[in-house]
Amino acid sequence: MVKLSKKMINEYLILYLSVDKRGPKCQYGLWRIVRAIMHKLKTGCQWRELPLRQFFNRFSITWNTVYYYFQKWSKDGSWQRLWTSFLKLHKSLLDMSSIQLDGSHTPAKRGGEEVGYQGRKKSKTTNMLFLTDKQGIPLACGSPVAGNHNDLFEIEKSVSKIVDTLKASNIDYDGLFMNADAGFDGVDFREFCEYFRIIPNFDINKRNSKNPDKHDYYFDYQLYKERFVVERTNAWLDGFKGLLVRYETKASHWLSFHYLAFTLILLRKVLNTERKL
Repeated sequence: MVKLSKKMINEYLILYLSVDKRGPKCQYGLWRIVRAIMHKLKTGCQWRELPLRQFFNRFSITWNTVYYYFQKWSKDGSWQRLWTSFLKLHKSLLDMSSIQLDGSHTPAKRGGEEVGYQGRKKSKTTNMLFLTDKQGIPLACGSPVAGNHNDLFEIEKSVSKIVDTLKASNIDYDGLFMNADAGFDGVDFREFCEYFRIIPNFDINKRNSKNPDKHDYYFDYQLYKERFVVERTNAWLDGFKGLLVRYETKASHWLSFHYLAFTLILLRKVLNTERKL
């Protein structure tokens, strides 16, 4: 994760987070709060184990205050607004020649909302769908669903949420080629993609046909090979220890941490691009 200064946090992140207009102003600086939340995301430590003195110096503050701001910004949609606004501002850095859709299961040790037993993982998990560009940069994600469901469960709802994120970021999805593995190969989902004028390039699920060598769908294997960048995305997300295992019991909090992680991944590319200029 990139190390951000006070100036960078105020310039790139605080700008999109809600600030109370009434009551006393935050004396210790909201940038310190954001930095503490980023530490929680990066290390996966417990809220009560945050090294507060490292972030707040002489200010007397408890972990409850940091958590208050995190859940407040989750509730009012600030984290999602941060991501869509930042993505909209820097969409020129994306490579949309193809997009990749994939699902990911995360162990949920404390249970909570949208948690279910997943036989392959042999544990309770939460499943989420991720959409990336050709470079592996995250674009959007679906709502968390219990791990006992497959990738096609409520797929229309998840993809609608993804499309809404693209719309909010002013990203044109008309005519995009979308790669996905055989787990997404379903007639209804293909038609759903075509409704949004997204061209599905899904690996053929041989279990859906008695004669899998004969099907009515065009499959471009060379284009499909670009899907490997999803593994790069997973590696970037795994760099945030707070996302390796889900300890947040609220699904909205879990989703908020992903929006922050997406922002930091794209911010790293923004900073690298600016250094080259």
